[in-house]
Amino acid sequence: MSEPTYEELKARLAELEKQPRRTGSLEFRVSEKGGVSVYGLGRFPVTLYYEQWTRLLETSEKLREFLEENKSKLKLKDQ
Repeated sequence: MSEPTYEELKARLAELEKQPRRTGSLEFRVSEKGGVSVYGLGRFPVTLYYEQWTRLLETSEKLREFLEENKSKLKLKDQ
């Protein structure tokens, strides 16, 4: 495969700059292996299988309580 030309790279960059930036929004996709991937939380997607997501969601209230109880120990974006 040959290297793209300068003009091709410029055209591709212009194309990408026209696309709206995804900031703050979460996106869900089904992975090749059948897991559900969440994009937009960090640099890499978080992927879990169906049973793992349902298990996590079932304990969401416990997770919220845990986060609040340990908030002083956690690194927050504002800090």
